Amino acid sequence: MDRFEAMRTLLAAVDGGSLSAASRNLGVPLPTVSRRVSDLEAHLGAQMVVRTSRKLLLTEAGHAFVAACRRVLDELDQAERVATGEYRTPRGDMLITAPIMFGRMHVEPVVLAFLQAYPQINIRLALSDHVLDLVENHVDLAVRIGPLPDSSLKATRLGDVRWVTCASPAYLAGRGKPESLDALAEHDCIAFERLSAGAVWLFGGGKTAGTAERAETIAVPIRPRFAVNTADGAIDAALAGAGIVRILSYQAASALADGRLVAVLNDAQPKPLPVHLVHTGQAIMPLKMRAFADFAVPRLKGRLASVRDAGLTISATGDP
Repeated sequence: MDRFEAMRTLLAAVDGGSLSAASRNLGVPLPTVSRRVSDLEAHLGAQMVVRTSRKLLLTEAGHAFVAACRRVLDELDQAERVATGEYRTPRGDMLITAPIMFGRMHVEPVVLAFLQAYPQINIRLALSDHVLDLVENHVDLAVRIGPLPDSSLKATRLGDVRWVTCASPAYLAGRGKPESLDALAEHDCIAFERLSAGAVWLFGGGKTAGTAERAETIAVPIRPRFAVNTADGAIDAALAGAGIVRILSYQAASALADGRLVAVLNDAQPKPLPVHLVHTGQAIMPLKMRAFADFAVPRLKGRLASVRDAGLTISATGDP
């Protein structure tokens, strides 16, 4: 039995949720996958997984062994990269993740320029608004928007984005500009964060309700007249005059710059959100990752600086 092969097969089955998924992902016949897992269990003298009709369930021993397998195989992969020269010449494959709209607007152009400069590197860009576990998903680098939880991840700050509450000039001309957070209850709102019957917008860090007082966090409940699950859809609805939308500065920058959207309630917005490029912080960072970081960080910093304050000084009447 090839123990490394058996360990990789077990991980493929666990990650895929079934032996069939492991068979498809590895390109190995299902009987071979089943035999490898069974041989590994026999070698260990312990059951690793419980096979149900729908999925695999890890036993207590299986949880501990799978975690150890990931560490061992990661160290083996790193050793192989050293031996093949990946740490001397920027080459190989990388998986990078980023939020969908930010990734499409800002990360993808940088990635494409990087690929032209480094022909021996291949990149898979996974765009998702869900935070992916870097270790479990074998992610090399990730762009994260928002405060980072305490972890072992290594982070490089790229800049900041902020929330912008805005609407079309036509909507504001017909319904008026909300002068306070309480006034939002009288307006049509557009939500994209979640498709529930109710939603909450968080404000704070500025003047609220027409006073000079400063608030830490104020939760303003809204009942959206229109809800959509993408920022693009929410922006399109706002441009069509459907109501007031709350989106991130980079998402609204173009429409705010040319006046198709107008920012309101700027003094009530919360503090800016940090944007970082993160990785797992392995002891020896592959040259391909260092090359990408050196290439991408200054470019992404420049892009963020250009959109961070979109709409900040624009009022509903167009006055600074």
